[in-house]
Amino acid sequence: MIDATLLSKYQDIAVGYVAQFGVTILASIAFWVVGRWLIGLVVRFVQAGLTKQKVDPTVLRYVGSAVTVLLNVLLVIGILGYVGIQTTTFAALLAAVGLAVGMAWSGLLANFAGGAFLIVLRPFKVGDMITAGGVTGVVHEVGLFASTIMTPDNILTVVGNNKIFTDNIQNYTATPFRRVDLKAQLSGAADVNQAIALLKENIAKIPNVIADPAVDVEILEFQLVGPVLAVRPYCHNDHYWQVYFDTNKAILATLSAFPAPTPSQVVMVQQQ
Repeated sequence: MIDATLLSKYQDIAVGYVAQFGVTILASIAFWVVGRWLIGLVVRFVQAGLTKQKVDPTVLRYVGSAVTVLLNVLLVIGILGYVGIQTTTFAALLAAVGLAVGMAWSGLLANFAGGAFLIVLRPFKVGDMITAGGVTGVVHEVGLFASTIMTPDNILTVVGNNKIFTDNIQNYTATPFRRVDLKAQLSGAADVNQAIALLKENIAKIPNVIADPAVDVEILEFQLVGPVLAVRPYCHNDHYWQVYFDTNKAILATLSAFPAPTPSQVVMVQQQ
């Protein structure tokens, strides 16, 4: 039989350990909750300070992401140290894991470097309309490893920073206007000069088509059915699609007064 006194002693020890462990766990949870709240407070404070300094939103979000990641890592290390895990061992383990992850996912570091170069070189900023990494849309955010772009069909697309930086970048917002490229097919029997004059006049009346540069309408190429005109109005980037569609309507309305182009036909005569 186990001595009742000895059993009571072991029970007291077990209860003490459980109580101590429970207090440690509860304290760790409390530290995590409070720490996360403080991190959010610090990040908002930093972003507010940068906003007062009129820092660009692209840099603002990038700095906010970097500060959040750094403080969260420090918070985890601090909680582990409180629990009793040696932080030096954890740091060594973290370094080893980081090395392994870096070797396995070297592209992650490339994306981080790409993000840094995008911030420094500034080929675009948040709110710009761009084509980069095979995606066209408005820049929503430039993050640590990837950037988010809102496409014209309202799809939020995430693209790796390295892919953006190593690819061609077209920034449509960087210039005050852009050109709309369209074509108009004429019949060979149509008066080309009259068609060009009417197209220039009618397209210039379209809302948001700018007067300088003036609308370009010139002969682009020749086909069997007749000449093909290049129709090129200019507008601000915000009005591109409105001008694009309205110009198509103007082309249709203007050329309706001219002979319709008829597809050429080839007649094959088979000899008996």
